[in-house]
Order: sequence, then C-alpha cells, then structure tokens
Amino acid sequence: MAAMEWFTPWFPASGYGLSRLVLQRALAGVYLVAFLSAALQFRALLGERGLVPAAAFTRRVPFRASPSLFHWRCGDRFTGACAWAGAALAAAVVAGAADAVPLWASMVLWALLWFLYLSFVNVGQIFYGFGWESLLLESGFLAIFLGNAQTSPPVLTLWLMRWLLFRVEFGAGLIKWRGDACWRNLTCLYYHHETQPMPGPLSWFFHHLPRRMHRMEVAANHVAQLVVPFGLFFPQPVATIAAGLIIVTQLWLVLSGNFSWLNWLTIVLALSAVDPSPATGTSSYGPTPLWFAVVVCLATVLIVVLSWWPARNLLSRTQQMNRSFNSLHLVNTYGAFGSVTRVRHEIVLEGTDEEQVTPGTVWREYDFKGKPGNVRRLPRQFAPYHLRLDWQMWFAALSPAYTRGWFEPFVSRLLENDPATVRLLHTNPFPQQPPTHVRALLYRYRFTTREERRETGAWWHRTFEREFLPPVALSGNSDGRHRW
Repeated sequence: MAAMEWFTPWFPASGYGLSRLVLQRALAGVYLVAFLSAALQFRALLGERGLVPAAAFTRRVPFRASPSLFHWRCGDRFTGACAWAGAALAAAVVAGAADAVPLWASMVLWALLWFLYLSFVNVGQIFYGFGWESLLLESGFLAIFLGNAQTSPPVLTLWLMRWLLFRVEFGAGLIKWRGDACWRNLTCLYYHHETQPMPGPLSWFFHHLPRRMHRMEVAANHVAQLVVPFGLFFPQPVATIAAGLIIVTQLWLVLSGNFSWLNWLTIVLALSAVDPSPATGTSSYGPTPLWFAVVVCLATVLIVVLSWWPARNLLSRTQQMNRSFNSLHLVNTYGAFGSVTRVRHEIVLEGTDEEQVTPGTVWREYDFKGKPGNVRRLPRQFAPYHLRLDWQMWFAALSPAYTRGWFEPFVSRLLENDPATVRLLHTNPFPQQPPTHVRALLYRYRFTTREERRETGAWWHRTFEREFLPPVALSGNSDGRHRW
C-alpha cells in the first residue's frame, strides 16, 4: 500500500477510470477477434487432420514446457468448443460483464480468457509463433489485476502496462536501428509498403508517396519508437502526450498494412498512460480491498523479477525479436522488421482436373483471402483479424525452409478438396471434384506504376521466375500418401 501511495501524487489512479474502462473493453475486443480466428482456422491448421496437428505436439512436449488445456483433450470438438467459449466470454466482457460482477469474479473472467488463449498459443506451433500472440497474453495477464468499476484502477498495474508498451515500442525501434542499414539511411519504406507480409487497400497508395515522404516516415518512426516511449514515465500531461503520439503512429501503420492485432493492441496499451480527468473529472471509488492490493503487489513483484531477461535483451547487441522467456508468456521481448526485403515473391498454387499433365494442360489458380494473387484484386483489409495461412505463405516465398512440416500436408488437403482447408482460401477452382494434380509456381510481384494502373486496371504486376513445386497427385496407396 505504501508503494501505491508513493506513486499517487504523480498518477492519481482515481483519474484513470475512463481510460481503464475503454482499455478493458478494447482488450476484450482483441480477445474476441483472436478467439474467432481460432474458431474458424484452428481445425484446418492444427486439428485432428490439420497441417501440423496439435495432438501430435502434445504427445511429444510435456505440459510444464507448454502449459495448455489441450494436453488433457485435443479433439476437434473440444478445441472448437473452447474457441467459441472464449469468443462468447470475450463478447460478454466487451458488453460489460466484468464490471457487473464482484471484483473477485471479474478477475476470474479475465483469468479464464488468459488461460484459454494460452492453451491455443502453446500448442499452435508455427501458426501461433507471432509476437502479437505473446503480446495479447501478457496484456491479458495484466488485465487480471486492473480491477473493475468497483475499485480505483491500481497504479502499479497501470505502470506495468506502460512498461509493457515501452518494451513493445523501444524494442521495435532498437531492432530496426541495429538491423537493416536502410533504417539508418531512411530508405526502408522505398520497399516495405510493397514487400510487407500482407498489404492493405491503401498500401499501393502509400508505396507511391514521394521518396522524401518515405524518408520522413522512417525518421518519424525512429522518434516514435526510440524517444517518445520514455515520455510514458513522466508526470502528466507528458505521459498522455507520449501515449497520443504512439496512438497516431499506430493508426498510420493500421492504414498502411495488415499486421493482425499488433497495432490495435499497442493502441489499447497506450490508454494506460492517458489521463482523461482534466476533461471528465475524477471518479470516486470505495476503499481498495486489502486482499486485492496484496495480490496486485505480488503480481508486480513477479513481473519485475521476470523483466530482467527482456530488459537485458533490450541492451544486448544480439537483441532477439518476439521471444518468450517463460512458458506462460508473462514477460516477453518484441520487435519487427529488423530487416526489410527488397523484392516481393509470391507462391501461386494451381490445380488441374486433367488425368495427364502435358504442355497444353489447363491450370486453374487458387486465390487466397489476403495475400496477393490475382493482380487485379485490390488488397483487402483484414486486420485485426489474423489470416494465419496467408502469413505463412509469405514466409514460404522467402525460403523453402519455412515450408517444413506444413506445406506438403497443405497440398495434400487441396488434392482431397478438404472442406476445412479450402475454407481458408478466397476461391476454390474445383468446387465439385478435387483436382487431379496441384503445382506451385514462384512469381515476382511488384505494385504497378500509376501509368500501368490506368492502362490495365491491375494493382500488381507479376513475372514468372521458376517452378516452386512440380505437379503432384494422389498416389494409389491405401495410406493416402502422395506421389511427389
């Protein structure tokens, strides 16, 4: 309690009631999107007949190394029920359920959300190996100790959220400054809007901004990530101004591409530093329960101790991106795009229903929901929703090493017209009967120029480079293996 009183003159917790309300509802909204992603994609990617089945993972990895509810049961019905239950619980919290129950029950609701999603992440393997998964879990864990409408927002929890936001922003800034030289010479955005994993509907326009503007974008990014985060720890109104600058930067990133819920969750965390009391006044609360104050203090001590490893990583010349230092994803390290690709490659999958492949075979193309394919199709906005297969296809185009373990089963499911798998795609050119053969071609993609756009109506121009996977077909073996 003494520690809380020491911080009170700088940050009166009672003035942050509105910030906490918006933060919690928005965080629950991110949880809702994450659970919907699991409900709609987990079965095809990690289910019983998934590309990398979670059940096989739980058999070889012990619970203590990867805590998850699915070590107990991992069938499609059970994982699906957990995903939909998580979505329903998140929707209830968005609607105010956590503020309508006693404080202890509110903490239980947040803890259930955290553990349910931890269960998916810890068996999700390559399809859940993204920094924003750990970021949601770390944010969700802190939300357990943020209280509800019955008590004043704990100062210590708000500070822990600022510490998390600081690591997200400062870590991302350091990884860029230490990484690709184009960040230091301010030229990375000559390429990045075009080569990012999943461009959005405005990415073509961002790419065609003047190069001077691109250099200004990079310079502003360095300021936003390497300087502004320190303002989060200053007295008000400096902390609110710093949070506002971070929010503006993140909204710019939202407009320029699809990065799942990374930008949205960063905005949510920034609310922990926003003091709305000058405009809204200070809310009045009853006394903070002693047991709650003790629990918050214990959680703070835990986070401070676990912060040693991420803090050391920030100062290291060999800084790592998006690493969890414990199996519960409580305190992690973050960062993105330490290097920027200069050329965009895309894997295009095609199928045919002809029995024999000849030079005259007619091939029909599969189109993905988010990743570039049809050159005339404007990139769509999907974030904060996460298209996990589309992202892996971007990595696969960078190097065949990224296809290990999942790409061959993916092609197999296309040859079978597996319903769960084809639902992950935008179009299935074989809606009635499965294809006899599937192949993969590698193309170089670039945004069209303004002149090309006017003449052809296309957003992309693509050039064939090589065959990525030769035509394959189902074998006649009873085990269902394929002839490669």
